Amino acid sequence: MTVRVAAFYKFFRFPDYAERRQALAQRFCGLGIKGSVLLAGEGVNGTIAGRPEAIEAALAELRALPGAEDLEAKFSETHEMPFARLKVRLKREIVTMGVPGTDPNALVGTYVKPADWNTLISDPDTVLIDTRNDYEVALGTFEGAIDPQTESFRDFPEWFRNFRARLETEGRKPKIAMFCTGGIRCEKATSFVKAEGIDDVFHLQGGILKYLETVPESETKWRGECYVFDERVSVRHDLTPGDHVLCHACGRPVSPEARQSADYVEGISCPACISEMTDEQRARFAERQRQIDLARARGEKHMAPAPRDL
Repeated sequence: MTVRVAAFYKFFRFPDYAERRQALAQRFCGLGIKGSVLLAGEGVNGTIAGRPEAIEAALAELRALPGAEDLEAKFSETHEMPFARLKVRLKREIVTMGVPGTDPNALVGTYVKPADWNTLISDPDTVLIDTRNDYEVALGTFEGAIDPQTESFRDFPEWFRNFRARLETEGRKPKIAMFCTGGIRCEKATSFVKAEGIDDVFHLQGGILKYLETVPESETKWRGECYVFDERVSVRHDLTPGDHVLCHACGRPVSPEARQSADYVEGISCPACISEMTDEQRARFAERQRQIDLARARGEKHMAPAPRDL
């Protein structure tokens, strides 16, 4: 069976988002859709999976929302459903930065199409910033990108203010180009950066996933794999599942090399979290893994923990 995965977001004024939740959830459930959809006053954000025709119908429902008519999605395909259930949640922000007044519906940087991205980031006057979290950047990033080494998108504003102070000390006023997985974090980051008084701000339209979908591998400036927030864990340039698996103890991605370590025990620990967990936690994880293995033996899908959030 072919399962289509669609990652999407759209910033738009959405005052009645809470009232829309139940109808959207019922419609998506009826289509057999699984995944996660976030609704907030600033727009929608989500990654869903289902039959190709069901995905098209679900996206049509979203595009019928006033203001979301031009909502775009990035697609990939897999042979297994990457989500265990459907979640439609109400949030204060569709991607949490936590800076009051940051409003991509009012102020945002310049969109750069994937076809034009290589030219921008090859310019020596451009500073390229990866707005994703440290565990995502560890899997792959663009050539020459700065890694803020943030654990959460909420950490980005403080990091950027410190980074900007260093630029000012050096007397530099470069163009700022930012990117993320699907475009939502870098778009919100440009809104924040412009509100801080910086004008030359750019972001990759559609994010890394659209770049990988659009730019030929022979021309790519992407290096490594791209972390994704579903059970595929990572994808290669051709958007096929990568080599990483998820540690169901801590939620971090685990490389093939790390899986050779004695600290990696499926479902229980990995080299990154072996020293973080108590014996009680490891015992609980071991029992959970036993239940997962039993479900596999019966040909059933166990409700394993989801990948990490933003």
